[in-house]
Amino acid sequence: MGAAAVRASCCIVCGMAAPDRIEHLLLSLTTACPHLLIYLVDDAHQPVLAALAGRYGAHYRPQRDRPGQARARNRILREAAAAGSVYHLLLAPDIGLPLDAVARMIAYMEQHPDVGLLAPRVQDVDGRLQPLCSLLPGPLELLLGRCFPLLRRSSGRLARYQLHAGGYSRVMEVPVPPACCLLMRVETVLRAGMFDARFLQRFDIVDLARRTARIARTVFVPHVAVVRDPAQAGARGWRRRSASLWWRCVSAWRYFDKWGWLRDPERDRINARALRQLGPARRQPDGVSPAGTDVTG
Repeated sequence: MGAAAVRASCCIVCGMAAPDRIEHLLLSLTTACPHLLIYLVDDAHQPVLAALAGRYGAHYRPQRDRPGQARARNRILREAAAAGSVYHLLLAPDIGLPLDAVARMIAYMEQHPDVGLLAPRVQDVDGRLQPLCSLLPGPLELLLGRCFPLLRRSSGRLARYQLHAGGYSRVMEVPVPPACCLLMRVETVLRAGMFDARFLQRFDIVDLARRTARIARTVFVPHVAVVRDPAQAGARGWRRRSASLWWRCVSAWRYFDKWGWLRDPERDRINARALRQLGPARRQPDGVSPAGTDVTG
């Protein structure tokens, strides 16, 4: 980020990712951004991460209150804000970063002070796009994604929901960005109220994004690309997968109880504005990855 670097921070919730994967990510970050404040959140009780954090000058933070990441993210946000951080990066352990990615994302935010959340292009290891931006979800959308995924895809609803009309080849203002690599303007997120700890399984990001939209823009930029390899996130047993599905359903229920089930005028307004900006829908962007086809189901 240069000698006159803007103060920035990064939060990595490690999950079940292998320590060598976390070390590779720390090496990339400290090489490219030596002044970046890095926080490692250990939510899977891997004591080896404490030594790893010390080796790279990162701050190790064990997470005792499971499930969910919102409380940990809020604690880190407050700590980073107190340390003077202007920008805060949420980063999943399965993300690979080019050396200039963080600096280019911050540069865009510096040039566009009305942007509160910024997401890069996410692609798989073969270079295929993972279309992880979306509209604000409704209960019917989630039901179709869970119970009738082929119908949802063939009808064009999935392409519409994932904003394929933009082709992911231009800057887009999006209702919901991906959580795996998301740069946030700290002041804006604090004003929006940070994360709602009642929500898990992506709904914390959906909830934050719609509140942020009231005071700032959420933008996707295609000129910064990161690589996402879910195989690097660590394997989960059937119990963890079952628990994940359970908490996804609980979070969906809480989310719609908060914002409205069938009637949600703000959702309709935000989604309609996003679709108008993108123009006529296309079925799917070029080179789309099968691994990124559905972020709600």
